[in-house]
This record gives sequence, structure tokens and C-alpha cells, in this order.
Amino acid sequence: MTANISEIRIATRESKLALWQAEHVAARLRAHYPHLAVRLVPMTTRGDQILDAPLARIGGKGLFIKELEQAMARGEADIAVHSMKDVGVHLPEGFRIAAILPRENPHDAFVSNHYASLAELPPGARVGTCSLRRMQLARLRPDLKLLDLRGNVQTRLDKLDRGDFDAIVLACAGLIRLGLQARIRAELPPEQSLPAIGQGAIGIECHETSAVYPLLAALDDADTALCVHTERIINTHLEGSCQVPLAAHAALHGERIHLAARIGMPDGSRYLSAADDAPRRDAEALGNHIAARLIADGARDILQTLSHE
Repeated sequence: MTANISEIRIATRESKLALWQAEHVAARLRAHYPHLAVRLVPMTTRGDQILDAPLARIGGKGLFIKELEQAMARGEADIAVHSMKDVGVHLPEGFRIAAILPRENPHDAFVSNHYASLAELPPGARVGTCSLRRMQLARLRPDLKLLDLRGNVQTRLDKLDRGDFDAIVLACAGLIRLGLQARIRAELPPEQSLPAIGQGAIGIECHETSAVYPLLAALDDADTALCVHTERIINTHLEGSCQVPLAAHAALHGERIHLAARIGMPDGSRYLSAADDAPRRDAEALGNHIAARLIADGARDILQTLSHE
């Protein structure tokens, strides 16, 4: 299977977290295929370069992966490593998510130097987040000032430490992977803040005709892949992207899978939620069912309102 392959080149963003994830994939590949060389191809994406505007306004999370896909298309890299929450519904023709690794903690983290929890924040406290899923926090605490926060993990922490914010919300997974779990003051439960679709999961993208493609199945975690693909069904139906305040999370409980999803206006003024469970063999039907419930309740009206803002 690997006779004609001597090296696997991994396209990755240059942030510390992206490099950690790419190195993690490289280590897994070396363990499975010790006779192959594995090399990182770091690059700065447009999403990393433009930090003075909300992500939703400049094109969404696709800005983080487009250059990586172009590097693969030019033959400069064989695979790309992504945070699955950055991967949109539509991939370029022929490209596939070939493997999804075991998921890290998928939840949101409350990070603050002075307050131990969301409930302890005083009225008017400044909370930084890059996600339009802030609609969940807006409903819980309409008295807070929810402000846009861009940059890599360390940049966001630096802004908190210099007093720009009273608290910030980050993904638990990124902090844990960077050895910064001590900064997590509280984990936000799904009841308060349902995670982004794919949050905590690392995906490997590859062209289906690449000789490397079949090698990646060895890294795929079936349970994580099932959950993430079920969440992404919601994305497919509701055109989910960084421009849409959409959250969804699937979790396995034995032979059953539970899926919850929410969509709303960023200020929390309109808010829809749906959840259900099913046998794991019916995960796709569950995803379609939850999406249909949101649509029946008015999700498309929310999308249309947002498209005109």
C-alpha cells in the first residue's frame, strides 16, 4: 500500500495550536508507518492575517483552510490538518475528510482572572468571544457586554491579562492541547453553551485520488467520526458557517447517540433549540430529524434575517 510513497507532507496553519495538531497527526502517522518520512508545511492563512474585523464579516472560518487546500491542489502538500469546527459544509471537488481523530473535551471554557464563573460576573462585565454562538450567553446574561475577540489562543489570553476583558470564552480543547488547562476557571456545560459543530475534533483532509488517502483510515476514530458527521448534518441543512449562530453537539451513550442543536440571533432575541436521541445506526436520520425540527420552528427565517444584516 505504501510502496510508492516515501513522504507525507502536512499543510498546516502556523499558530501554536495548529502546529500542535499537525505534529500530533504526524506522530500518529509515524507510529503507523515508521518507514515513511512525515514533514510539516506551515503557512499563514488569510484568516490568521486579518485580525481587525469579526470573522463572520470577512468570510468565515473557511479563510483558515482555503490556502491549505490550494497547497494540496498545487502538489505542495499531501494532506491538511484542521480543527473540524473550521471545516465548512462544502469541500473542493475531490477533497474529503479522510479521518477524524479521537475528540478532546468539546466544551467551551470560561476564562477569567477575577471571577470563578459566568454567574459571578457583575452586570456590564466585558466578555470576549469570537463566536456568534454568544446568543446562548446573551440569553443567560443579557446584562453582559459581549464583545468580539480575534487572534490565536495566546493573543486572546494576553488581551484578557491586560484588562481588555473581564472574562473570555475559549474552547477547552485548545487550552488543554497547549498545556494551558490551568486557565480554565469553569467548563460551560451544554445547557449554558452548546459547542460549535466539530469542536474538539481534529480532521485530516486529503484528495480522494491521492496515494496517501487510504493510509489515513488507520487514524480514524469511528465514534468521534460518527458524532462529528452527525453534527455536520445540521450544518448541511442550515448552511452553517461562521456567519450563522449555530451550535450542535452529538454524544454517544452506549449504543445510542444524543444530538442537540441551537440556532438564534446573536443578541439572543430569537432562539430555537431541539434535541433527541436514537440508536447509533440511525445517526444520519437523527441529524435530519433535528434539522427538520429547527426548520419547522423557523430556523430559515433567522437565516434570512441574518443574510440581510
